[in-house]
Amino acid sequence: MNDQPIYDFIGIGIGPFNLGMAVLSQPIKELNCLFFEQKKEFSWHAGMLIENTTLQVPFMADLVLPVDPTSKFTFINYLKEIQRLFKFCIKEDNFITRKEYVNYCKWVAAQLPNCHFGHSVKNSVYLSDKHCYELTVLNNSTCTEQVYYTKRLIIGIGTNPTIQEFAREHLSSQVFHNSSYLYNKLETVASSNSITIVGSGQSAGEVFYDLLQESFNHSYHLNWFTRSPRFFPMEYAKLTHEFTSPDYINYFYSLAEHKKEKVLKNQDVLYKGMNIALINSIYDVLYNRDLEEHENNIGLTTNCELKDISKGKGMELLLQFYHLEQEKEFTWSTDTLILSTGYCFELPSFLNKIKDRIQWDSKGRFAVNENYSIDKSGNEIFVLNAELHTHGFLAPDLGMAPYRNATILNQILGYEYYKMEKNITFQSFSAPASNVNKSTQVKKLVSVY
Repeated sequence: MNDQPIYDFIGIGIGPFNLGMAVLSQPIKELNCLFFEQKKEFSWHAGMLIENTTLQVPFMADLVLPVDPTSKFTFINYLKEIQRLFKFCIKEDNFITRKEYVNYCKWVAAQLPNCHFGHSVKNSVYLSDKHCYELTVLNNSTCTEQVYYTKRLIIGIGTNPTIQEFAREHLSSQVFHNSSYLYNKLETVASSNSITIVGSGQSAGEVFYDLLQESFNHSYHLNWFTRSPRFFPMEYAKLTHEFTSPDYINYFYSLAEHKKEKVLKNQDVLYKGMNIALINSIYDVLYNRDLEEHENNIGLTTNCELKDISKGKGMELLLQFYHLEQEKEFTWSTDTLILSTGYCFELPSFLNKIKDRIQWDSKGRFAVNENYSIDKSGNEIFVLNAELHTHGFLAPDLGMAPYRNATILNQILGYEYYKMEKNITFQSFSAPASNVNKSTQVKKLVSVY
């Protein structure tokens, strides 16, 4: 090891979550940490930075504000620094565009010298004699490797597109996930006679809305199929918003494993739906299009599950669907297929040699501790957005990331550097204690007999 330092932790991946971790750790002088990202610069959903698309969380849910509103890295201070604060105030809109959010994150990253882009973590091993992890890191620019040592790892590598197995062999400029939409848009619009979107949620809606507006200048047929029973909106009622709180995370974590899966299946409206403004905008365009008597070449269909893909004649793709309510199969022909089928966490290869230090659940997933650690000691390896099955639907939520980061930092430090808010919600998620005293219960039982 020579005289190389042993860092308190190294963050792997610099998306919004680990960038927020870098921000919150920055003022803590007793922590010595590094962050590595394989991309050459900060990037976040670059293929979906469609013009005027917005975040689904308000601007207050930035990298740091919910935990430290006095930080110089808040979104509000960013606006002040770039001389746009008054313009933003006049605009009176809580939901900023994705492009503006990415610009904000780039502004933050540029001020953090311990964030190293263009570096790929290739391997990790545990050195039991030194009680630390050894990381092999590749500098992508120089193609040279360097070794780093750290007491802990914080894994924030993000999620990968979910693509059904039968669709993988067809991936091309004709069949692609919405995560690469902008990279394929020009060719899709120019060369397709028919375009089909499969999936639901905000991303599917944004792609459909963008192509719907483009269709005024092109003659392609545009169709959107979703397995869901309706094109449903995110629920924004205030009491529902209380679910986006540490109180609910703590409650969800306490549930049994089998119960968590059932609860998650019924919470689509909390994190998988579209914002209602997008739904209304789509309807308004459809309505105005109908007034102008455009050719009826736009379709939206619910309850349809994509089961298979095959090649037809020429560019033709044949999609095999199953209508869930009618229990009916049908085939749909299209030139281009855009899969808006979500994202999932995949185990990174750099963990292969330390798997024995990680705890796993009955389904081979990380058994994530309440403090977001996954190692057997509960204080060495932490994950960001890999805990949907243990901590609930807020795992990918930008607004709750500062809370998770502060929880991890407090755990590493061994004391509460960041004071955490408690008893946030007016409602209770757990069953209350009985409000009938024992003597009354006994009297009632006696009277029955």
